[in-house]
Amino acid sequence: MQEWLPFLLFLTLFALLMLGFPVAFTLGGVSLVFGIIGFGLDFFHLLPMRIWGVMTNYVLIAVPLFIYMGVMLEKSGLAEQLLETMALLFGKLRGGLAISVVVVGAMLAASTGIVGATVVTMGLLSLPTMLKRGYSPELATGTIAASGTLGQIIPPSIVLVLLGSILNVSVGDMFMGAVLPGLALVILYIGWVTVVSILRPELAPAMPAEERAAFRREKMWRRILVSFLMPLFLVVAVLGSIFAGIASPTEAAAVGAFGASLLTLAQKRLTYSTLKAVMQETTHLTTMVFTILVGATAFGLVFRGLDGDRILTDLILESNLSPHAFLAMVMVIVFIAGFFIDFIEITFIIVPVVAPIFQKMGVDLLWLGILLGMNLQTSFLTPPFGFSLFYLKGVAPPAIRTGHIYRGIIPFIIIQLIVLAAVIFWPQLALWLPRYLAR
Repeated sequence: MQEWLPFLLFLTLFALLMLGFPVAFTLGGVSLVFGIIGFGLDFFHLLPMRIWGVMTNYVLIAVPLFIYMGVMLEKSGLAEQLLETMALLFGKLRGGLAISVVVVGAMLAASTGIVGATVVTMGLLSLPTMLKRGYSPELATGTIAASGTLGQIIPPSIVLVLLGSILNVSVGDMFMGAVLPGLALVILYIGWVTVVSILRPELAPAMPAEERAAFRREKMWRRILVSFLMPLFLVVAVLGSIFAGIASPTEAAAVGAFGASLLTLAQKRLTYSTLKAVMQETTHLTTMVFTILVGATAFGLVFRGLDGDRILTDLILESNLSPHAFLAMVMVIVFIAGFFIDFIEITFIIVPVVAPIFQKMGVDLLWLGILLGMNLQTSFLTPPFGFSLFYLKGVAPPAIRTGHIYRGIIPFIIIQLIVLAAVIFWPQLALWLPRYLAR
């Protein structure tokens, strides 16, 4: 019976999650019940020590700071200005508006790391404009959803912070490892938009010459300076300080939070009501993350205490699965799980279970972390349950149907899978930059 308890623990947790119970409380509650069954009342001596160890983890202080930075930038109005300015700069090109959406999505990803906020912001600002300019609904929605989800992989991504913490890999290395795959996605997105614009110009028309001329007359360089260079300076300050070894990710997150506040002040939007709204949203999101973390810590303690990790490892090793076969199995499980539960829950539930097995197999955990981050990003985009698609549908005009979004996202999913496969077959895409900068 004891050997079946870890599997019963998993099945109970999965069943309750599918029934719609809150993840954080389900994790903690189920773990508490099985902990008492497995350890008796001694479980209450073990659990507080484990939770204390996690909550005093210095690396995790970066989470609320990066959340604050993202929310503050969203409230500052810089995202809106950036999108308008980039659209006018690329306006002469066919597909220029869509290219500007990809560039802005990448910059917001490097500034915020919050997928939901980026997709919603870009959907509200750019989708009506793209439709008004005669863009195909499929191309417009696909570009916005894919670009908004870049925050999952482009640093400073919160999912990379959490994965680094769980895999016991330097968060700075995770950030550096994600740079080349993230850039590859941006370049291929722009390439796809360009190809569509050349082959089917009616799907992505250029902006009218009068609007571009008016933009050049009305203090163009000042708008570029404010809208483009200020967020770029913040990105360089945060990521540059990490890559140069000047600051740890946690210290760089503090730089980012302070810098975002200064940019909002420069925009004359740092009011009491703005600060209050940012604080409330940051507290709400941080509390959600750490409540799930406490539940996941209890779950991990019980699973290991019931020898679940040993049983699972023995099963996999006895089945003679090669590291690549096991990786394929885990990637499929994570991909499907991403349809139903958030990346934070997946990170805390699945990754701690499989990480020791990968380690025994000699798999590079930095490479594994980048693959998991990209996999979660792909599941965020995949119909019918992709979270980004739901975010976009929630703010899209009534004329946009779910079918438009599903059809529009397919080329971008193919691009995601191509880059993911490239990182699997050529691990150096994720490992070269961290090793080069470590010299």
